Amino acid sequence: MDIEKLVKGLQHCSCGRSHTLDIKAVEIGSGLLQRTGEILLHNGFPKRILLVADKNTLAAADGIVSVLENHGFLIEMKIFDDLRIADQKDVDLLCTLVDNVEGILSVGSGSLNDICRLASHVRDKAFAIFATAPSMDGFASATAPITENNFKTTLPARQPSVIIGDTKILARAPTELKAAGFGDMVAKYIALIDWKVSHLLTGEYYCQAIANVTKDALDRVVSLANMVTKPDEETAGAIMEALVLTGLAMKLGDSVRPASGTEHIISHFWEIKKLEKGILSDYHGKKCCVATLFATRIYHQLAGQKIPVFQEDSTNWEEVYAVYGPNFVEEVRLLNSPSVTHSICPADLEKN
Repeated sequence: MDIEKLVKGLQHCSCGRSHTLDIKAVEIGSGLLQRTGEILLHNGFPKRILLVADKNTLAAADGIVSVLENHGFLIEMKIFDDLRIADQKDVDLLCTLVDNVEGILSVGSGSLNDICRLASHVRDKAFAIFATAPSMDGFASATAPITENNFKTTLPARQPSVIIGDTKILARAPTELKAAGFGDMVAKYIALIDWKVSHLLTGEYYCQAIANVTKDALDRVVSLANMVTKPDEETAGAIMEALVLTGLAMKLGDSVRPASGTEHIISHFWEIKKLEKGILSDYHGKKCCVATLFATRIYHQLAGQKIPVFQEDSTNWEEVYAVYGPNFVEEVRLLNSPSVTHSICPADLEKN
């Protein structure tokens, strides 16, 4: 992926802001496992590293430790059994393991990447990803959705300097993970319209050029819908590239808006309510895809009203708190004080 070309194309952007990336390289191709050490060294990644994976992702990337050692890397490892939740306690654990290393290499996807990117940010360590499944859109993100006391919050984190995706491995990923990646991309239909609507109603910053980066990636993935679950390298590579692009769009816009909207809030709600009961939630992208259907239905209902009614916000927050339950009242209150609708007046709704 030509990162330099992407950034140059956004110079002198009509939105009036400058767009920058910390990432140095995104390499997606067949057989890249054997070139992992070479790619990392070429892009200035340090040799003394903490490799973080779980037993599943390490098996998928079988041989990566030997490849790195053959290129002179000095490796410490933290291997989880099966990491499905990006929890603050695991971020804290990683922070205690990096005193003698200069960088963190996450071998995996999703939650593994998220705890590594936040630990890298907190401890100021270099960060890179070797992806094992095209399962979510956060590879290139500079934020991390982290759970603490069963409540999920998106926090500032470190964008990886290098992302490597071997299409042989990506194509062999479990069908459910590839489907989750597709679901996370489909969610962008709602994310993009939410962003534009917020711009019109609240004056929130919006950049059409960055929205187009996400939309182009979304169109590419949707065109491959019937190939998503097949063990096809070209399809897996295309989906991986699209997922990376949406993460880049978030960093370019310094906002999660290009990739995350109402559907992600619904997904996070389902997740925290399951965690509250001690139940492991479904894959993030799967939940986002189902939530997209609900959000789309609401937009169609609004658009179908012949005579819209514009009135002051009448949200009953006690009902909202009751739905979230007593364990999350303070978190929800904090995130919505003031409410996003606080500065919107009926005249603005009617005008736009």
